[in-house]
Amino acid sequence: MVLLNDGTKKSVTKASADGNSIGLGRTRLERELFAGRYRPGQSVQLREIATKYELDEQSVLKAFAEFQAVGMAKLSGNFSAVIQVPNVKEMQDAYEIRAGLEEIAGRTAATTLKGNTADLRRELEGMRLAIRNGNLDAYAEHDARFHRAILKGSQNEVLLRVWDTLAFDLRIRAAFGKPPKDLLEVVESHQPIVDALDRGRGREAALLLRNHVETFLEYLKKSESDSGFHKALRRDLEGAKDVQQAFFPPETLSIPCLSCETFYQPANEIGGDYYDFLSLQNGRWGIAIGDVSGKGIGAALLMASLQASLRAQALQPHLDLSALIGGVNRLVYESSPTHFFASLFYAEYEPATRVMKYVNAGHNPPIVVRPRNGSFEIYRLDASGMPVGIFGDAEFSCSSFQFEVGDVFVAYTDGITEAENRQGEQWGVPRLETLLASCSRATSEQIIRRVLDEVSTFAKGQPQRDDMTLVVMDVQQGCEV
Repeated sequence: MVLLNDGTKKSVTKASADGNSIGLGRTRLERELFAGRYRPGQSVQLREIATKYELDEQSVLKAFAEFQAVGMAKLSGNFSAVIQVPNVKEMQDAYEIRAGLEEIAGRTAATTLKGNTADLRRELEGMRLAIRNGNLDAYAEHDARFHRAILKGSQNEVLLRVWDTLAFDLRIRAAFGKPPKDLLEVVESHQPIVDALDRGRGREAALLLRNHVETFLEYLKKSESDSGFHKALRRDLEGAKDVQQAFFPPETLSIPCLSCETFYQPANEIGGDYYDFLSLQNGRWGIAIGDVSGKGIGAALLMASLQASLRAQALQPHLDLSALIGGVNRLVYESSPTHFFASLFYAEYEPATRVMKYVNAGHNPPIVVRPRNGSFEIYRLDASGMPVGIFGDAEFSCSSFQFEVGDVFVAYTDGITEAENRQGEQWGVPRLETLLASCSRATSEQIIRRVLDEVSTFAKGQPQRDDMTLVVMDVQQGCEV
């Protein structure tokens, strides 16, 4: 018997010898908490929770201690707790730690699990069945067992303790409030992990595990689930999207004697592609386009760092673009994680002479199409250096190009040319060049629309896999040399 706040007495069902009653009550509590049964800020009495879900006081206290560990609740005095919205940054940081844990575990577990993956296959089949039945509780249980088995197979107790400390078993379940769409795709990403471990391929398994965890986090960002984590994450991402949009130049940009149009569409809510226009001294204009490695929030942060570094260098008086990009490279290198880098094309254009000086640091070569006597000529502004952020002392060379009236300049990121159809074939640079050659009398806006239409028709409904950016400029009369 327990005494409630109103003085009445109610009985609490005790667990059976095998703990089934407590286990079922705990599962029901988790399901309703993650589905939004309790509002953020709501105070709950743990004794009432114990009665409702047929738990004893020790079990309900343990449950809320774990909810507190993942940011779903905060224990307070008088045997009560306050429901909370999970901290998005903490959740994402935890998944980044998980990606590292599982990468390490995959390398070492391959020796132990080679030819011995029956348990993993059984858990994978359990995940598939659970998704078909719409049973997220069973899915989360099998998923956690799958990954714990790999951690155990690594025979590294430290990795397992970190997993338990960060409560990943619970985080997996907390991610969903209702059955999301297309979760089976995430489930099937376990299969190549099993295959690699079964063959003893530790390096391959490690990379697959890291990719799986990162893919799972990206999936959560896109999911329409109504769990507290998703609600907080969506608010966070919407805010991040607004902040990132402020980094891009205004749409009503006017460069003398250039008709400019741009297009940007990230693969996720926020992305790592980058373009910019800078008004410089003596009537010159800086033009930049870049592509940061990776996707999502990490790539967006590096994109912001790249833009800040470039603006800090370019807006100061300078003569040598090679030295300027060298300085940008050092700033990005010193402020970024080792596995992040960015391709960058940066040019300075002088309308009075129509001369563009540029440095191409590992970026897709921009294309210049020049009409010529009913035909056309194509020029590529090729890369002459590696992407920025790889080596702090990298060197870059500067080139120049003389434009003529009627030339069309097109810069792009590989989300355009690497768009795939259902057969896995990429749209490719040759198709882009052929299309541009047929657009000799089109405006910059019309060229962008035609490129996007062609890419969309080619992909035939396939999902966008990478950020897509286009910068199109048409050289016009009026600024005579």
